[in-house]
Amino acid sequence: MQATAETLAVRATELISRREPFVRATVVRAQRPTSAHAGDTALILSTGEMNGFVGGNCVEASVREYSLKALAAQEPLLLRVVPGEPSHRTEEGAVEVSNPCLSGGTVEIFLEPHIPAPRVLVVGTTPVAQALASLGAGVGLQMELTDGQAADPRPDDAALIVASHGREEEGALEGALRAGVPYVALVASEVRGAAVLASLDVDDAQRSRVFSPAGLDLGARTPGEIAVSILAQLIAERAKGRRPVPDQSPPATQSSPASAVDPVCGMTVAAVESTLHLEHGGTTIYFCSRGCYEAFRKDPERYGASR
Repeated sequence: MQATAETLAVRATELISRREPFVRATVVRAQRPTSAHAGDTALILSTGEMNGFVGGNCVEASVREYSLKALAAQEPLLLRVVPGEPSHRTEEGAVEVSNPCLSGGTVEIFLEPHIPAPRVLVVGTTPVAQALASLGAGVGLQMELTDGQAADPRPDDAALIVASHGREEEGALEGALRAGVPYVALVASEVRGAAVLASLDVDDAQRSRVFSPAGLDLGARTPGEIAVSILAQLIAERAKGRRPVPDQSPPATQSSPASAVDPVCGMTVAAVESTLHLEHGGTTIYFCSRGCYEAFRKDPERYGASR
């Protein structure tokens, strides 16, 4: 759908406040004939839903597909859509897609993913907890101080760190482990930490996931130094979970979004609900544009038998 710049700005602010990832797509260059103009903008959600305008249906299909890839990779991408037989050519940070549905013209679109800062729950108000909150923001983490009773760990949290010096530790740790939070740590001495872990109402496999004493062994003594050691350990553990960057662009740090081939024109499109599609023979068929959709609907056997 088309929207004004002001409407898109409000929408982007809403998405950020709700911690929803999205891609801002901006036309940086357009060659005639094309319906898009430099400066045209759209927001693409993780569902593939698109608000705004960056070109016709065929261009939108490529923008949707590569926006979802940019979200998975968490890296910006320059997308160039040109007329021609279905193909794509990639290089670092850019991809060129040939679209057989275009009658002419070329459009270049910058895809900029906006990913919510990873949330880190810090249980406690101790000097170490305060130092974690201060230093964590500087490395791009959303630090939230809470107490054990109010802690609400979620599976998409980056970490839960208990630094409460014995107050309301067990419930917070158990909640984080059951939620599947990837990094769970307890600031405590080795002896006291072992006692706390032994008291947790979880199985041994979950219990073994807790880092205690928290942090890398850097010889830290002050609250600030301890916070640095914990953040260093968190960063190292998060890096272990990232997949190597593949040769093709865009790189993927998460599972790649599903895709499908339009049986009419041969274009690759995103296999999501927001892509034009229909059911045929028990299979969901996806299309780049209304033209391809109608062509298939009128004569499905012509395309179904050849693809």
